[in-house]
Amino acid sequence: MRKVSETSSVLDELRTLIRTGKYVKGSRKTIRLLKLGKLKMVIVASTLRQDLKDDILYYAKLGEVPVYIYPGSGYELGAMLGRPHMVSALGVLDMGASRLNELVKG
Repeated sequence: MRKVSETSSVLDELRTLIRTGKYVKGSRKTIRLLKLGKLKMVIVASTLRQDLKDDILYYAKLGEVPVYIYPGSGYELGAMLGRPHMVSALGVLDMGASRLNELVKG
């Protein structure tokens, strides 16, 4: 896991990922796909419950999947996705045209 400071380039790449990539919303789906090894990256809102965050970080570490801690709340992440509700976790299946994976890895 690596925390990336919030910059306009990271947010722009996140918007590109949402527009061009494939992802699943929700912590349960994210954990399920992490266990199966199908995710390329995980994005977690900073307000996610600690027990769920621990599970996601544990399975991501086992699968060597990068994790980006979104600095905003689940409601802000949901709004970025165009959803009227909270989205606390996002599992990325396909990066699309986004380079967010490279920015998070360093």
